[in-house]
Amino acid sequence: MGAGRFSDWDKQLNPSVARLWRRTFGGVRTRILAWYVLLIALCGVTSVLAVREILFMQLQERLETSLVREVRLFELLSAEEPVVQEQPMRERAAHIFDRFFYRYVPHDNEFMLAYIDGELYRTMPQKLDGTMRANGKLTSRWSHLRAPERDERTGSSGEKFLYIAEPLRLGGEPRGLLVAAYCVSCERREVERSVMVVAQVFIGATLLASLLAWIAAGRVLAPLRLLAETARSIGESDLTRRIPAGDRGELGELAATFNQMLDRLEAAFASQRNFISDAGHELRTPITIVRGHLELLGDDPGERAETMAIVYDELDRMNRFVDDLLLLARAERPDFLFFELFDVGELTDELYAKARALAPREWSIEARGSGRMVADRQRLTQAVINLAQNAVQHTAPGDRIAIGSALRGVWVYLWVSDCGPGIAPEDQRRIFERFERGSHSRYEGSGLGLAIVQAIATTHGGSIQLTSVPGAGATFTLVLPLDPPQELQLHNQLAGQSCSTVLSVYSH
Repeated sequence: MGAGRFSDWDKQLNPSVARLWRRTFGGVRTRILAWYVLLIALCGVTSVLAVREILFMQLQERLETSLVREVRLFELLSAEEPVVQEQPMRERAAHIFDRFFYRYVPHDNEFMLAYIDGELYRTMPQKLDGTMRANGKLTSRWSHLRAPERDERTGSSGEKFLYIAEPLRLGGEPRGLLVAAYCVSCERREVERSVMVVAQVFIGATLLASLLAWIAAGRVLAPLRLLAETARSIGESDLTRRIPAGDRGELGELAATFNQMLDRLEAAFASQRNFISDAGHELRTPITIVRGHLELLGDDPGERAETMAIVYDELDRMNRFVDDLLLLARAERPDFLFFELFDVGELTDELYAKARALAPREWSIEARGSGRMVADRQRLTQAVINLAQNAVQHTAPGDRIAIGSALRGVWVYLWVSDCGPGIAPEDQRRIFERFERGSHSRYEGSGLGLAIVQAIATTHGGSIQLTSVPGAGATFTLVLPLDPPQELQLHNQLAGQSCSTVLSVYSH
């Protein structure tokens, strides 16, 4: 039983431990610190090894220079020694060595040995320490030298010595020998100790720098953790959380971009909720009407015919509503537009002729543009007819409605103007949204007409402008580019030719 409980506890604990492990040792902070420590370690090891080799090279050069300087001093002293005929050669050699040792300043790990007639006469230091005394093999070799020698040898104790042996010639014959030697191994051990101290200081500094880097990385990456926590906490029911974008660097830019994405998501979800609510409301009314009339349907032929007429009318309204929704959905697809080259003046005449059939109004052409453009002719016709239908619904028989077009620079303007009641300033931005109507509108439509017009203008790379004064009518203007945007040309073809070909024909 105890084992089973432990197993259950372990299963419950493992996900938390794994999550903590991933956050502590598997995150960006740990990877940054690992690379940081690795780079510092590589640079440190390389630097220490390079410093060690440089110090060894400088040590070797310094030792050789020092030995050469001492030997040259001995040569000068021996050359300056006056010749006394009655003085024995051994005394003369001893006098020269004494003068040299008087001027000689000993250094650490440096040894001076003077030989006269193969016998050790004097040393510096006066008592050889264990390092030199244990190397009888070398001292015995030097006692038999009669010629100059410069070499580096390992003695009996395993120590390595760099030395220069310079014979003392008196009367043309070698009567003595000066050996200047350095214990290279001893000097190198001192360098190694210094390098070891540097390495220890470097390791301590690296550990301290790693700790500071861990803390600094945590502070720098705090916006990323906040971003992750915000992303985990965001759901469809709560899109209001935002990340404080106080940093001006890349992380601040990331936080600002993430907040902008949340703004778009919040707007999209709100639009989706409103869309579902409004679509349900718009469809619920005709369904209720149809159901109510069918439930009350009697046997009288006249009553049945009247009821069926109402049912068919409501079904047609639902069908138009669904068609408008599908059209708005298609507006986001790249094949929504099919471009062609046409004359703006001819399009204006066609729009005027079609609009006149909508209702008995005082129709007129306010202006007629001269020139050609590349656009989707059918979609533009649909947009302008929608605007004309909107003008009809807000005017009375005999009221003036004008259609116009103009080319100004690289832009084409198509507009519909009426003398209706106008649109209140607070409604002028809102009426282009889906299912929205003016606050004083008498028309009970789906509220999708102006949204469709705006979608057509936007997909062309243009926009729609509204100029209205309450009580003085309204003017809706489509502002369209004379040439379609480059990205639209890549998705549309006309009669086997790309839009770029059409534009090249147009330019000629």
